[in-house]
Amino acid sequence: MAEVSEKGSISIHTENIFPIIKKFLYSDHEIFLRELVSNAVDATQKLKKLAALGDYAGELGNLTIEVKFDKENKTITVSDRGLGMTADEIKKYINQIAFSGAAEFVEKFKDKTDAKDIIGKFGLGFYSAFMVADKVEVISKSYQTDAQAARWICDGSTEFELTSHNKTERGTDIILHVNEDSTEFLDEYRLKGILEKYCKFLPVEIKFGTQQESVEDGVDKEGKPQTKTVTKDRIINNPNPLWAKSPADLKDEDYLAFYKELYPFSEDPLFWIHLNVDYPFTLTGILYFPKVKNDFELQKNKIQLYSRQVFITDEVKDVVPDFLMLLHGVIDSPDIPLNVSRSYLQSDGNVKKISQHITKKVADKLQELAKKDRKDFEKKWDDISIFVKYGIISDEKFYDRVKDFTLLKNTEKEYYTLTEYTEKVKPQQTDKEGNVIYLYTTDAGKQDSFIQSAKNKTYDVLLLDGVLDNHFINTLEQKLEKTQVKRVDSDIADKLIEKEIRPESVLSADEQAKIKSVFEKAIANTNMQLAVEALAPEDMPVVITVSEFMRRMKDMAKLGGGYGFMGNMPDTYQVSINGNHSLIAKILKEEIEEKQIELAKQVFDLALLSQNMLTGPALTQFIKRSVMFVH
Repeated sequence: MAEVSEKGSISIHTENIFPIIKKFLYSDHEIFLRELVSNAVDATQKLKKLAALGDYAGELGNLTIEVKFDKENKTITVSDRGLGMTADEIKKYINQIAFSGAAEFVEKFKDKTDAKDIIGKFGLGFYSAFMVADKVEVISKSYQTDAQAARWICDGSTEFELTSHNKTERGTDIILHVNEDSTEFLDEYRLKGILEKYCKFLPVEIKFGTQQESVEDGVDKEGKPQTKTVTKDRIINNPNPLWAKSPADLKDEDYLAFYKELYPFSEDPLFWIHLNVDYPFTLTGILYFPKVKNDFELQKNKIQLYSRQVFITDEVKDVVPDFLMLLHGVIDSPDIPLNVSRSYLQSDGNVKKISQHITKKVADKLQELAKKDRKDFEKKWDDISIFVKYGIISDEKFYDRVKDFTLLKNTEKEYYTLTEYTEKVKPQQTDKEGNVIYLYTTDAGKQDSFIQSAKNKTYDVLLLDGVLDNHFINTLEQKLEKTQVKRVDSDIADKLIEKEIRPESVLSADEQAKIKSVFEKAIANTNMQLAVEALAPEDMPVVITVSEFMRRMKDMAKLGGGYGFMGNMPDTYQVSINGNHSLIAKILKEEIEEKQIELAKQVFDLALLSQNMLTGPALTQFIKRSVMFVH
């Protein structure tokens, strides 16, 4: 074989490429290992493909990729037994970096630190090695018959050296001579962590270990300790993850076991969806519905995005619709490049199709569960309702897909679809304008007196106490024809659903004016808007409410819904004095004004107490006054 010996310059259009790599990729420099191992996997997979096509007749042998490090010599080595390269191929694929317009590259990224974006645009996967190495060696032997092994070495400048090598096995060794700033990577746990993060499910076995460690091995004839050199290693990946298998070959236990592999300390999921699409894009994966209840903010970023089983990121906002970010699991698509950028995800057509497909598959799965076993679906509803409501709020098409099996739960723990519930309440809860009124509570305990008043009128009350329900209520009113949604404590029971017939007042106009004046003096608060109402005698003597409109605006302001100015406005309350209640008549009969005011204050404090609005000194005074009245 002819001896190969060559020195030259790498074909890049700027002398500054390596400083650029080191500087601009520094923030994400651990990805060098992902890039090198991914390249090794590609070389291995291509060789297997050639063998399958009959274009390679040799023995494949052991195709395990090895990652080793030598702390003493400050090296990290990535070895594969894939295609390998000839000297000419090394020159072609490593030396001739096709940068058209390096000046524009420097200008564009001089203020950027997004490593994934840079690598993705300029194919710098291999050169990411120079983020951590002062010198990089490539020793490779091609699979081609009688190929001569070659050794390429570069010290981080544009100069390289290419010579023959005595390597006898097919494949490629990439040896990184780690620089002083990157010695953190000469650590078993650091490297293992990176491999497990990015390479946990790569389709070729990856063996990881230290290089040539000396261990004791008995004693010699003279009784002196003997040592031998061994390599500590272990397979660190699962090359056949569950999502790459056919759903027909899997059982529930397999899916649950894989969930535990992904999330070791999590509670079992409710159910899952196995994605398997070949056209018009390629997509595999498994999405799990966890038990999230209302605490969904803590659960985000649990979906892992892969490209051909190489981990990319767990920030999948632009691949998965925002409302499904609460799901857990894995998505894998070769149509998403390994070195993906945010701008790519936001603009790529395939990514948008993938997002739409995932939404459809989720809706289809929910529909299947609802139709298959309604009672079981109801049991799951409290856990999955947050997904559905979030989707309804944020995605018009999702609402159309799920509206027929979206459930509402009332205070009796009964579940109804939207259509079923309208039919249930329509006879009793239609107002004089023909609007169907949905009543709801956000806290059945605190609002119990209002719930009971509503039930006394044979009204039904929904339980809507989730973090998204304020937005969900607005959406319901937009979607459901002639339907209004009111919180049960937003007005007195008779006015929640306005009817043609109202109770008549037993008080004269003068008596109404007098009792209003007494209460104004007792309350002395301009934020309390008083009105004397003709209510049922069995209703409370005083009822304090916040209008549905004001309360919603306040809630939206708290959630950042564009009504920030409302957060600074004082709370205003409607105080309804029940002119038909016997206590009001008693106050009117009292001849001493001070006594009238004291009684009115006591009745008003009772109303405050029922709304959990009586605290501090005011509560203490109420208790003392109550004791005095008893005596």
